[in-house]
Amino acid sequence: MNAAAEPRPVPDDETAGGETTAADGRRRQARGRTTRRKLIGAAVESLAERGWHATTMLEVAERAGVSRGAAQHHFPTRESLVVAAVEQLGEEQITELRRRADELPPGRARTPAVAEMLLDLYTGVKFRAALDLWVAASHDAGLREVLVPLQARVGREAHRVAVELLGADETRPGVREAVQATLDLARGLGLANLLTDDAPRRAQIVRQWARMLDAAV
Repeated sequence: MNAAAEPRPVPDDETAGGETTAADGRRRQARGRTTRRKLIGAAVESLAERGWHATTMLEVAERAGVSRGAAQHHFPTRESLVVAAVEQLGEEQITELRRRADELPPGRARTPAVAEMLLDLYTGVKFRAALDLWVAASHDAGLREVLVPLQARVGREAHRVAVELLGADETRPGVREAVQATLDLARGLGLANLLTDDAPRRAQIVRQWARMLDAAV
């Protein structure tokens, strides 16, 4: 009987080659993630500044500093880019709420602080980008089909986090509606703030709403 063949030693250059291939793969993945983030960021900026109709794949690619082909490799259609942008906006909203949660005061001062946090969600460049998409979707059936279920999912997550921050018990009558009304009010105030600086009136409304919310939850 022949003796079992001894395992062939792996040459140093083969081992190094395998490690190099794996490292190259990780670098490509990292570059891909970076490019994707740039494209999503550029899409949000373009939506806020120029609106849905002017936010073409070419426009986004140029803002991101990549080729149109690279952009379409990550996002074959404009709608797929919008989905990613809305998801990113939603994630950033929730991340910001959770980051600020540790700074919330205890006791009765907590509700006004939470109310202000929630109302602040719907301000600035990101809200303008989302608003333009909502307006465009009201006239574009294809965009609406993509956006409505996605926005509903983002809205449910914002509601859930708001309940957590308030320490609200939604089994009590009216509590769920009070939390949802807070988010709806925030969108309305954000819309009013787009055209003029509404800060003084906004501050008064926040204080009054916080008192009503505290009693409701």
